[in-house]
Amino acid sequence: MQTKIQSARFYAYLAVLIYAIIIGLSFMFVRVALSYANPIDTLAFRFTLSFVGVVVLVATRVFRISLKGKPWPRLFLLALLYPLGFFILQTFGLKYSSSAEGGIIFATTPILTALLAGLFLKETTTQRQKLSILISVVGVILIFVMQGTGIHLTNVTGIMLLTLSCLASAGYVVLSRYLLRTFTPSEVTTFMMAIGFIIFWIASIMSHRVNGTLDQIFAPLSNMQFVWAIVYLGILASLVTSLLASYALTQLESSKISVFSNLSTVISIAAGSFLLGEALTVYHYIGTVLIIAGVIGTNVKQKATQGDFTPSDRTKQTR
Repeated sequence: MQTKIQSARFYAYLAVLIYAIIIGLSFMFVRVALSYANPIDTLAFRFTLSFVGVVVLVATRVFRISLKGKPWPRLFLLALLYPLGFFILQTFGLKYSSSAEGGIIFATTPILTALLAGLFLKETTTQRQKLSILISVVGVILIFVMQGTGIHLTNVTGIMLLTLSCLASAGYVVLSRYLLRTFTPSEVTTFMMAIGFIIFWIASIMSHRVNGTLDQIFAPLSNMQFVWAIVYLGILASLVTSLLASYALTQLESSKISVFSNLSTVISIAAGSFLLGEALTVYHYIGTVLIIAGVIGTNVKQKATQGDFTPSDRTKQTR
């Protein structure tokens, strides 16, 4: 039994590591996509591929969906937090602030996640874990600040919206962990991709109709760079990462999962260096060491917390 638990946790850590790598590389593809389409259209195309992927998996019975007797309306709240709340708040937040400010603010998400997990899931964190999370956050902030960027209080609207997007992200992680006691990762992923597909297309069509540009809605698809960017964002950065995160949350505490999001900064820096030839400086290395140390410190083996549960707990479904 103990061996099975250890094996499940190993695969959970592997899943969240792959998740961080995919998200870290996604920033490059987002920049490519946004050079051909506005944010809402990009999200609409992105979740179209995600939804198509889900439909194929359900049709081929790779995904087995059974919501009978389950409190499925709760999934609407999850979708409201992510993808809807997170992406909408982030998109408009970045409209009134810089991407660097977004990076600094988003680095605080693990702190918000730990607080919400303690409040709603009764998950506890040791002093070592709290310090490790803080070290990871400091590592991200150091990288952005030393690049000559920081948070400018004149961008109050943008800062507030970005902070709310972080809160939505943290809420999603915590609520997912709770709902995954009842739903399977494939059920959660299917619902989220379907809601994202419907809502973002409604928003895109309404926006084009107001601007009188409905005839241009599919214009970005004429560029293969945009198409490949959307393939990456839709299949890997949305569908696959949702599955990976959902699986990991069935095995690991919310705070342990969330701190891996800061590891995406390391991946993004490495990708910029190796693929785009961007220069690395001393503060990049120092920040990277702090981030990795924070991730390791948060996830080192320790006593089980009150919020732990195993896949067997899913049989104790909340009605």
